[in-house]
Amino acid sequence: MADDGPLQLSLFDEQNLAEITSPDFPGERLIACRNPALAAERARKREDLLAATEKLLAPIITRVQAGRLSGAAAIGVEVGKVISTYKTGKHFEVTITDDSLTVRRKQDQISAEAALHGFCVLRTPVPASDLDAPGVVTAYKNLKYVERDFRHIKADDLDLRPVFHRLEERVRAHVLICMLACYLVWHLRRAWAPLTFTDQNPPACEDPVAPASRSAAAHAKASYQHDQAGRPYRSFRGLLAHLATLTRNQVRFTGTRASVLMLTEPTSAQRQAFDLIGAPIPLTLK
Repeated sequence: MADDGPLQLSLFDEQNLAEITSPDFPGERLIACRNPALAAERARKREDLLAATEKLLAPIITRVQAGRLSGAAAIGVEVGKVISTYKTGKHFEVTITDDSLTVRRKQDQISAEAALHGFCVLRTPVPASDLDAPGVVTAYKNLKYVERDFRHIKADDLDLRPVFHRLEERVRAHVLICMLACYLVWHLRRAWAPLTFTDQNPPACEDPVAPASRSAAAHAKASYQHDQAGRPYRSFRGLLAHLATLTRNQVRFTGTRASVLMLTEPTSAQRQAFDLIGAPIPLTLK
């Protein structure tokens, strides 16, 4: 934006997406996006942090003015504690003497930072014939699904780490099993969407820069918390925990050596979970 650069605010007067070029990035396309909602939210958060910092500084200024706190070092220690609380020091100009304390906002710096709120610039070497500008933004946003899957692998569902293997082939086998399990989880999440809070039919987003929205059905799930049969919706992990209550018992009759395997009576949600994946409830695991 500086020195009449390729990123100019006027590009976004009537659109929130513009493709630009710069000699600093030869052979690459630059896709500049502006999200007004994100800009407003960041401005609100910054103002809240600045106001909170000023509120904490006010008693210190009062103490200095009343003479109850003196000495540049002592005043600086108290101010430092407050400034570090919300990490807003760069936005304030603080002047300290042995008997005075002055604090004011660096409004020019704040305004310059606010001008960039809501902006992001994506770089790609992919030609426009293969992926247009909206497609670049959509592909970038879809990385959230990759990050989600890695999170499931590492911590949430599959616990890839810690890996207690020494040999390379065993580590590779361990990771492969976790990747296959992640693929299975992906299918289960889709199949069991009717039982969970998952949005089964998210609305198509015509504007790739705009925040994703949920369907009316998903909002209804979140609002009512139960389906029409009165069964509660669950998170995916909550559904797994509910399925874990379906147990197999080995019943042995008194006075005999005969035993019979029996399942606990499944709930309607457990029955539907197996129906959705097209499999009967197994008596034994194969």
